[in-house]
Amino acid sequence: MSRTPDEEAMIERFSRQYPLGQAAVMREIERAVCGCDYGGTSWTTRREAERIGRLLGLGPGRRLLDLGAGSGWPGLYLAGMTGCDIALVDVPLSGLRIAAERAAADRLSGACWVVAADGAGLPFRSAWFDAIGHSDVLCCLEAKLAVLRDCRRVIRAGGRMVFTVISVAPGLATADRKRAVEFGPPFVEARAGYPAMLRQAGWTIVERIDVTAEFANSVRAHLRAEEAHADELCELLGAAEFSERVTGRRGTVRAAEEGLLRRELFAATTAVASA
Repeated sequence: MSRTPDEEAMIERFSRQYPLGQAAVMREIERAVCGCDYGGTSWTTRREAERIGRLLGLGPGRRLLDLGAGSGWPGLYLAGMTGCDIALVDVPLSGLRIAAERAAADRLSGACWVVAADGAGLPFRSAWFDAIGHSDVLCCLEAKLAVLRDCRRVIRAGGRMVFTVISVAPGLATADRKRAVEFGPPFVEARAGYPAMLRQAGWTIVERIDVTAEFANSVRAHLRAEEAHADELCELLGAAEFSERVTGRRGTVRAAEEGLLRRELFAATTAVASA
């Protein structure tokens, strides 16, 4: 599948981030803020991951697709916690290599497949998965509707998809919308709202939960932890990149606090809602 220059730049950015996330200082910050040490790039905390696992109804013998899996968070944690089988799918190979190594180290009881693939062209037969999860992935993709449609194709009847996503709040003035886009993920803007896209892709929403406050708290906690480790992070990232990172965190916190950005958790199913 062909990609735009902006998409290629984003993939390159994540390809670089995953190895950096394995540095001792980065994992220390991740443990303090999110309760995990996978080198993840989403805002999912361990508490939220456990909530997602419950909503997905995972267990031994059930197949989970972790889309945009990166270095394995939270998919590998869910697989270890529930005993489910898991397919880790993403594009950057650097993250998938780290995830494969972590899966081997964790000695999961279920099967684990690591697959380099685009979310809009999944290399799986129809109705193969029992559950799908993705954490802050759609806001980093242009082809949001195409991804939701292919997820619908590969899940069995009655299966569930649970995901978090960051979006621009509706109805903003031009200046506020510009700030939301500036401090949100690379493709935070969407042509339609997620409820409308889910319906168009053949999903029925089971739950829709606003987790913006938790998101703002996590970004704020990351900012404090990173400022506390400024010397180490400047050495790891370079002074210019660290300064840019801190500026971005501050802008994201303000945008969330002011209601310009929101983060939501959706649970959706293939089942048709009863009248």
